Formats: sequence, C-alpha cells, structure tokens
Amino acid sequence: MGAIFNEQAAATLLSEGNIDAFDFYYHNYHQSVYANIIKIVQVPQSAEDILQDVFLAFWENRNKFTGQASVAGWLFVVSYNKSLSFLKKKLKESTILLEDASVVDRLMEAPVVDEDFYQKQLEILERAVSTLPERKQKVFRLCRFEGKSVEEAANILGISSSSVRDYLKQSSRLLRQYVQKEHASELALLGLLVVSLSL
Repeated sequence: MGAIFNEQAAATLLSEGNIDAFDFYYHNYHQSVYANIIKIVQVPQSAEDILQDVFLAFWENRNKFTGQASVAGWLFVVSYNKSLSFLKKKLKESTILLEDASVVDRLMEAPVVDEDFYQKQLEILERAVSTLPERKQKVFRLCRFEGKSVEEAANILGISSSSVRDYLKQSSRLLRQYVQKEHASELALLGLLVVSLSL
C-alpha cells in the first residue's frame, strides 16, 4: 500500500472518500496515535477504544486534510482531547484518583471540545512548533506527532538519545513560552495540551 500512495496523493484521494487512502493513513499513524493515547490514559483497552474513535473522527473529517503535517498534527490534537475526555469521565465516575488537586481542577475546567476547538488548537500548535529551531522542530514532530521513541528519533536524525531528550525538554519549554507570550488570551485552550507535551 505504501508503494501506491504518497502523503499528498493520499490526502487528495481521502477527501474523495477513498477507503484505500484511509487505510494508508491508518497503517502509517495508528501505532503513533496509540502511543500518545496510552501515555495519557494508561489503560490498554480504553486506549484501543479511543484509537478507534480518533480514526472514526478522521474519516468523518476526511475533506479537511492537505498533507502530512496537517494529518499528523490533527491526529495528535484529537487523540489528546479524546484521552482527556476519557479521564474527565472517569474522574466524574470517581473511579480514578489523582493526587494533584490542581490537575483535577484543570481537567474539570477544560472546555468541551468540538471540531472548531480541534482546529483552533491545531493552528496554534502548528504556529508554535514552526517557531522552533529546525533540529528541535524535527525532533518534536518525530516524537510527538509521529510517536517515535527517543531511540528511533535519534537513529533517524543521526544524533544521540541524550540529545533528543534535551531537544524535547527545550522544545516543551519554548512552546510554553510561545503560547504564554503570543496566545495569552487563549492559554486555557492550549495550556493542558502544551503541558502534556513534556510527558
């Protein structure tokens, strides 16, 4: 399947409702999306359910994508928000306990999400990531958007694992600073998402 499509061709076919194009994206991204989800919810069966919800939403919004960056970023944002919604539901059901009261407060205050919310988050996140130096941006996209491990990113970029960890730490700090400076009025919209980037 990978030999048939490139990202741009797949995006065009996906917007026309092509199932093979959807399968192409699912094949390329489902493992990284699952990795992002399981880091947050830490329950394999629930992570599997959320993964299916994410790709159902992806199919329902198939006409919005133009290439690799928007797909990877959208999947990252939507999987994060659906994972957060899962935690909020569990919290309300009193089936999980969080020791940090501030985390509980922020979870409960997080806005209800819809497609416009996803798109706004994605736009801010993409702008923030684009301000990173080139090497930090590559590391960030590989590890956060594409779900690569530190070791995998190090191998792809030909740098040490410790350098990847340093770049991720620095990138998370720079992104928080960017959001605080450039999007102070929208900080609640992206705050928890940016905090999650350091996980």
